[in-house]
Amino acid sequence: MLTSESDSPARISLRTVAAASDIAAAVWARLCPPGHPFLNADFLTIIERQRAVAPATGWTPCHLLASDEQGSVVGLLPLYLKAHSHGDFIYDWSWAAAYRHSGRQYYPKLMSCIPHTPVVGPRLLVAAGPAAAAVRQALVEGARALADRCGISSWHVALPTAEEAALLQRNGLLISHDVQFHWINPGCGDFAGYLATFSAAKRRKVRAERRRVEESGLSIETRHGDQIESAEWPQLHALYAGTFARFGNHAAFSAACLAELATALGRRLVAFIARERGLPVAVALCFRSDEVLYGRYWGCSGNYHSLHFELCFYQGIAYCLREGLRRFEPGAGGEHKLARGFRPTVVQSAHWIADPGMRQLLGRHLQSQGDAVAEYRAAAAGHLPFRHGDPPSPPKGSDAA
Repeated sequence: MLTSESDSPARISLRTVAAASDIAAAVWARLCPPGHPFLNADFLTIIERQRAVAPATGWTPCHLLASDEQGSVVGLLPLYLKAHSHGDFIYDWSWAAAYRHSGRQYYPKLMSCIPHTPVVGPRLLVAAGPAAAAVRQALVEGARALADRCGISSWHVALPTAEEAALLQRNGLLISHDVQFHWINPGCGDFAGYLATFSAAKRRKVRAERRRVEESGLSIETRHGDQIESAEWPQLHALYAGTFARFGNHAAFSAACLAELATALGRRLVAFIARERGLPVAVALCFRSDEVLYGRYWGCSGNYHSLHFELCFYQGIAYCLREGLRRFEPGAGGEHKLARGFRPTVVQSAHWIADPGMRQLLGRHLQSQGDAVAEYRAAAAGHLPFRHGDPPSPPKGSDAA
């Protein structure tokens, strides 16, 4: 097991643990955002126990814990030793190739992320209080020291909050940028009210897509995790796994893993299911907090016109409007989301590169990338479907990016 110790001025000690299950549920509850579907004692423990994240699949957990003088855990950094670049969403395959071409080794790397989940959120998990800043700093220094001591090429933090990205940058980490497409609740009541904010041409297109699904004879239902029987998961999983396979991708979660997540998370898991003559033919699996819906996995057994848009976007938007959720993040990539009202939003990741020469080279590359991403975001925003080219204003108190 990787180990790390620190004697900072705040007398914070650091150590690693080899499994999320080695961390008490009370610690997760104390340090994580309340109601978060991914940052909790259940999600990471289950995907590790079900081997969606395991050494055999290139993910070795080594979560970093910070404790005070009394031995109480006051900080947590989810951390994995990774043998590849799948499922972490920092898109560094070209970096690995550059290392290989120069005769150096990129893997393994250290990775702080939510596995298989491109969701922005806190990574330096620290309880609020006067010592919070010192604990965060200790976790950053501890991760860097761990990478250096073990001779690891790099440590990466995927999709941290803006405040964390700024802290990491002050500590010498490079910042990369990407664009995701996020829907922000404009407070318009229902889907018809939302569609009324579109230009006439865009509104007609959405209505035509939804009408095609209505006329297909498919039935669509919304089910939460606690409303899905364990016996149903093999069928739903087969839709998701089959679709991944058709596109040459690996379905990381097994049917048993999804069933266990549904039982543990309950209403934090949301499934939009299309049925034909009672049998499921498509599913969009999502997760939710008290404020955000996260679209994650899509699966379909046939070719149904516009069904992907209906289950992955329109059903989610309608759900957010009904439930009063402020934001819908449907996953990475996808310019087709613009036409449905998802705003281009710049997200960041942070990277500690041990080798000075590579750090300088990648730093120049990422500076250029950041400028290009900003230009792309501005250009993409011009293709939103709203009247007068501007999205409706979010309700007061929204944290829209």
